[in-house]
Amino acid sequence: MMSLSVRAAVVPIMFLVILLAGFATFGVSPVFAEDSQAVEAAEAEVEETREINQADNAWLLVCSALVLMMTGPGLALFYSGLVRKKNVLGVMTQCIFLMGMMSVIWALWGYSLSFGGGNAYIGNGDFLFMKGVEATIEDGIPLHPDYPIPMFTHMLFQGMFFIITPALICGAFAERMKFSAMVVFMILWGTFVYCPLCHWVWGGGILAYGENGIAGGALDFAGGTVVHISSGVSALVAALLIGKRLGFGSEPMPPHNLTYTAIGASMLWVGWFGFNAGSALAADGIAASAFAATHFAAAAGALSWAAIEWIKRGKPSCLGTCSGAVAGLVCVTPAAGFVLPMSAILMGLIAGAVCFFACTTLKTKLGYDDSLDAFGVHGVGGTLGAVLTGVFATQAVGEVGAGEPLGLIEGGNLIVGQIVATAITFGLAIVATFIILKLIDATIGLRVSREAEIEGLDFSEHGEEGYIFI
Repeated sequence: MMSLSVRAAVVPIMFLVILLAGFATFGVSPVFAEDSQAVEAAEAEVEETREINQADNAWLLVCSALVLMMTGPGLALFYSGLVRKKNVLGVMTQCIFLMGMMSVIWALWGYSLSFGGGNAYIGNGDFLFMKGVEATIEDGIPLHPDYPIPMFTHMLFQGMFFIITPALICGAFAERMKFSAMVVFMILWGTFVYCPLCHWVWGGGILAYGENGIAGGALDFAGGTVVHISSGVSALVAALLIGKRLGFGSEPMPPHNLTYTAIGASMLWVGWFGFNAGSALAADGIAASAFAATHFAAAAGALSWAAIEWIKRGKPSCLGTCSGAVAGLVCVTPAAGFVLPMSAILMGLIAGAVCFFACTTLKTKLGYDDSLDAFGVHGVGGTLGAVLTGVFATQAVGEVGAGEPLGLIEGGNLIVGQIVATAITFGLAIVATFIILKLIDATIGLRVSREAEIEGLDFSEHGEEGYIFI
């Protein structure tokens, strides 16, 4: 067994070696350099008379705050209410810690790898350490080359997605993963899974919609592939590799505080308006349409899941209603800016039913312990949403590309690109997550000891208790 000091040294060394190897592989220099030709060309296109659109900028800043609220307190409450009371702080700490750590990573290299120039597979070093994003004495605040908003605003908004996506994975291994292992996993996962995938979809890479994308590319308005499929599939891999909780299947493990979960779900619903409507990157008609689609899909999902419970079990549950709302939100995310409200309602109804099946029948038959159903809701719901985008997307919301028909409902063949993008996302998430977790398990270990798990992660990992009654 490694000593504690050796383990402490292995973690940062392992991370730095892998990170530098990744930079070298893609030809990215992790040091400051003179502005690249790509940045110079973009700046040359920006006329001196360009000004910040105050309404768009204000809207995006508000949306950034809403998306951050989705992680804490939204997801923190939603997830912590579902675990046993001895692990409530463990889940909350993971969410809040990730709000800090992923923000710093995004500023240092995440934004550059996601939205820097480079090639079709990974961004370059244009924005490393906020170069080209932060204000300078000579040039003031840089504007985004495509939108009348500061680069700061775009960076902040996209950074909130980088925070919540890995936090979603935490639901799969809740109550049994070492905090240190979680930290290393999220650093590597964010760098080698999220950033490339974000670049592929939103940074002009191989999955971007258009003639340069594989099979014509895919439409992903706010993160069906980038956020939900990637996190949901990675969550399933993590749950399988780390193993079941002690007593799973033989001991009762009911949620300890569904009040937290209901409040968290409500905050997620509200925050999701920033998540989806904000992805229009403007305070315009598409943002309004995405806002409406988001709301109606959530409402339909809540009704669908609750109705199925009512029919099958005789009673609709609070947890089921909350889960259905989240399922509807997940499903409509890739489609929000491309579908009409009535289509969004249908997507929500389908998502509530399909995700109910995934979190009950499928999970029981396969026997895996996805503690908080990250795969059943986000993996399955995200996959469903990506495919249904290929069915319901329409030019009626806003002209996309050359104005050709999009979804099946208007005679388009978008669904081919949607399925291909979904399959590629599955492949990247499965392979990369498996490799990262195996490396961590071989060095510092993934799982807490049996004694620590029985005691609860609140005390064994953090030295605190969520509830102290004196």
